[in-house]
Amino acid sequence: MPAPVIVPRPEHTISRANISDNALKVLYRLRQENFQAHLVGGGVRDLLLGLEPKDFDVATDATPEQVREIFRNCRLIGRRFRLAHVHFGRDIIEVATFRGSGGEEADDEDRRVENGMIVRDNAYGTIAEDALRRDFTINALYYDIRDFSLIDYAGGLADLRAGCLRLIGDPEQRYREDPVRMLRAVRFACKLGFSIDPDTERPLFELGHLLESIAPARLFDELLKLLHSGYGLGVFEKLRHYGLFAQLFPETEAALGCEEHDFPITFVSRGLANTDQRIQEHKPVTPFFLFAILLWEPVRRRYGALLEAGESPIEALDQAASEVCARQQQRVAIPKRFSLPMREIWALQPRFEQRQGKRPARLLTHPRFRAAYDFLLLRAESGEVEQELADWWTRFQEANAQERATMAEGAAARRSRRRRRRKPAAKSSLTDGG
Repeated sequence: MPAPVIVPRPEHTISRANISDNALKVLYRLRQENFQAHLVGGGVRDLLLGLEPKDFDVATDATPEQVREIFRNCRLIGRRFRLAHVHFGRDIIEVATFRGSGGEEADDEDRRVENGMIVRDNAYGTIAEDALRRDFTINALYYDIRDFSLIDYAGGLADLRAGCLRLIGDPEQRYREDPVRMLRAVRFACKLGFSIDPDTERPLFELGHLLESIAPARLFDELLKLLHSGYGLGVFEKLRHYGLFAQLFPETEAALGCEEHDFPITFVSRGLANTDQRIQEHKPVTPFFLFAILLWEPVRRRYGALLEAGESPIEALDQAASEVCARQQQRVAIPKRFSLPMREIWALQPRFEQRQGKRPARLLTHPRFRAAYDFLLLRAESGEVEQELADWWTRFQEANAQERATMAEGAAARRSRRRRRRKPAAKSSLTDGG
């Protein structure tokens, strides 16, 4: 093992004042029980960069079972990677035992590798082995609670100073061990503004197909980290650049590729930028709205095809949504708590075109009206529907009862005049009606 670079407390900027009290409790308690205890990973990296960590992870030579004996508020999780979660109310401190090299035979009970992919990794080892098993050099830095020093086995400090994202070991092998590392490379590069080392970057163009072997539920979790990060638009652009977006949303990528300079790409980009802005302003965001944006173009295209085949608008939109969602679930598993409201947003879009009579007032009372209205605004901004339609609904919300009645009567009159001019009447569409 290489000799580590050890940086004593006076020569680095990490202070215990910036570490959460609960993380310090875990570190100190492990030391009291004569175990090694280190802050590790993103928490150390972000502190050195002057950022506020979202969470703090601990690495130790105590096994998960030993950690559970020490902390009564501890739960053990995971089969593929056995971890200890120490709970302090809603705050969770993740404690991982140092990983070792283990054996690579298929029947190894502790560490198992199949076709180059790690399917189980519970072989424990030393801190030096653990450091070289981590993914990126900047995530392999340890803060030792014993003397408050920094320990660097992989050159992470130099890469932090250079703004370079580099995998530890052979990049292709490391991506094959866990293809999700490709998504993490994109996320860290966008989050930190780092460049990706050429050797680390090269396989990203070639190994995207490996994501097909990752469980769709796990990809959903990774996508939330990627797109609900405050830099989702940059992530989207990088994913497309490396061909990774096509592995996650194949039908969306196919649609965007056909109309690179038309409204679909503008619609997705504006939606992601809007989400980024809300996150940066600490406003609430919800996954169903973002996934509604990402899958809208495949749904809209299929909807149009079904209309041409003679389906009614309501049935055509419902069928289009069902087909696209079913195929998407095979790549990224969107939980029902998000997929159902996502489909409600889509289903409400034709109703915005029905501006006569009592229909507009009824639509205002729908629980998903606000989200569907925001979705309509994005469609108008990107040029998919007329801006006049979005402006009408903006005014309608602000109007009093009498003004709303007048607006609805005017919409009905305009619709009637258009119908008289059209011979024969055209089929309904998402932008037809008045």
